[in-house]
Amino acid sequence: MSTQPWVEKYRPKNVKEVAFQEEVVNTLTRALETANLPHLLFYGPPGTGKTSTALAIARQLYGPELMKARVMELNASDERGIHVVREKVKSFAAAAVGAPVPGYPCPPYKLLILDEADSMTQDAQNALRRTMETYSRVTRFIFICNYVSRIIEPLASRCAKFRFKPLQPVVMAGRIEHICEKEGVTLCPGALETLSAVHGGDLRRAITTLQSVARLKGGAVDKATLLDVSGRVPPDVISGLAASCKAPGAFAGLQQLVTNIVAEGFAAQQVLQQLQAELLSDRSTPGLKLAEALEALAAADFSLTVGADETIQLLNVVGQIHNAYVTA
Repeated sequence: MSTQPWVEKYRPKNVKEVAFQEEVVNTLTRALETANLPHLLFYGPPGTGKTSTALAIARQLYGPELMKARVMELNASDERGIHVVREKVKSFAAAAVGAPVPGYPCPPYKLLILDEADSMTQDAQNALRRTMETYSRVTRFIFICNYVSRIIEPLASRCAKFRFKPLQPVVMAGRIEHICEKEGVTLCPGALETLSAVHGGDLRRAITTLQSVARLKGGAVDKATLLDVSGRVPPDVISGLAASCKAPGAFAGLQQLVTNIVAEGFAAQQVLQQLQAELLSDRSTPGLKLAEALEALAAADFSLTVGADETIQLLNVVGQIHNAYVTA
């Protein structure tokens, strides 16, 4: 088996190879035929093909050699301040375009790919507006983000926006089977469905988990190992936590359950996701109690996203759910 990460090995080489995003692929394919691209804004959940599409565009326009000179890729979560815009971005955007390479469209502009652009500060985004206007003739921008609401409107309005949807299980299954065939990996019964289900449309995570299990098990992938490697919380742990939240009793029992879950190393957001599914599966719950529980889960998930303490948030959310279900 190859030592190269499968995520990179099987990354789409051109736009038409991008999975499931038909509207995006069709629109960009027509634009690439004329080599006349506007500024682009790709947004959607992780692992749906945003960065792969941007790199495929660059490869189709310039080829592997000219990409090094005409394409700059920055991760805005690491370099997100206004000084980056003033130094790196502006200096690259202002540079003249070199000679084309035969066999590729090689339009008279460069590409600047800003990954995780929603992490950029407001000042940096405002500074980009003027840079885009001034150098649009020689540089086109591709912004990639998970949350389009964090991109300021003046910046978003200058771009053609494309939404990337979570991949359906059947699409993920097709890609996973293709990789398994190429790499000589055997899927045990139930493994394919489990891999598609636990990653919720994130193909990148699914492929990474698949490679990890294949290395661990020597080419045979089974359901139990997939659940273990993916960090999935065992169903009996989640069902026990949900039952304790609904049952009358002291908070000390719930506190001990949360302490045990944290000690096992399970991610808090994964616990919240599975707890939500467990609560929604109980059709006997009154709507008002369920609404209060889901509101608490949403607030805790947001707090974790912005860097809150996992243990405190889990204790807070199970306490609120307990009060919602037990209090008359």
